[in-house]
Amino acid sequence: VIEQLPLGQVLMQGLAGIFGGIAAAVIATGILPYLEHAFNITTPMKLLDYAKPNHPLLARLLLDAPGTYHHSVLVGNLAETSADVIGADPVVVRVGSYYHDIGKIKRPYFFVENQEGPENPHDKISPTLSTLIITSHIKDGVELCREYRLPRIIVDIVQQHHGTSLVSYFYKRATENEHSECIIEADFRYDGPRPQTKEAALIMLADACEAAVRSLGKPNVNRIEATVRRVIRERLHDGQLDDCSLTLRDLNIIGDVFIRVLSSMFHSRIEYPEDVPNLRELEKRRVKNGNCYKLSSGRDISDSSSGAACN
Repeated sequence: VIEQLPLGQVLMQGLAGIFGGIAAAVIATGILPYLEHAFNITTPMKLLDYAKPNHPLLARLLLDAPGTYHHSVLVGNLAETSADVIGADPVVVRVGSYYHDIGKIKRPYFFVENQEGPENPHDKISPTLSTLIITSHIKDGVELCREYRLPRIIVDIVQQHHGTSLVSYFYKRATENEHSECIIEADFRYDGPRPQTKEAALIMLADACEAAVRSLGKPNVNRIEATVRRVIRERLHDGQLDDCSLTLRDLNIIGDVFIRVLSSMFHSRIEYPEDVPNLRELEKRRVKNGNCYKLSSGRDISDSSSGAACN
């Protein structure tokens, strides 16, 4: 049929098809935000907009809680690396990681990654009050996400990424007090709910493992592996992963990926000795060897036989 048509008509139809496709793409892109809002759908393209560093809420996190911001980026890198392998959505995991601790903006210096110097505000208050402050970052995070109109899927991750886990450090401190018999474990747990999706559970594990490995004094591969396996085992035995679809095989894969990535992030570095001699050593060597040395300031210490003065 095409062979029977005039060449000019074929060209016109071809151009019409090309421009029609371009127009359809432009129109679809333009109305996509309205369709997302009307049907409450969050597309990967929309999620990526929330991952941009210049998003107002992320910019605020970087300014008010820089330690938490960098921790969130590391958690995102860690969790996203495992997402594809276990069938989770890597875009949801990355964006959810960026916002999972957003509630720490309200009281940043009560969280260790934002503290500077030896002072810790928790030393001046009771373990019970410390627990209330620590666990409140979930409620504060949900409120901030809703204020900035983040998608429901991100709000759920913020709310679920600690599940109903125990704030073990302050629970242990409380049980060491005189009236430990009055301590109720439930008062030292997050309100939940537990993670309902693979993405929320993956962020829970990445968050806990990154924080635990970062707290190691001198991390090495063996200590990192032991820490990661312990954290995953504790979350599993505590029932925090009961409501999501992660399998034991998934947990083993996650552990392997976490160990590899965290080992590259936190491996111990060789301490090199100081190679630059100080002025006294230079003077001794000059007297002994009659050599000329150049100081870091640019001034020469010259041998007297060269005709230059040594000061």
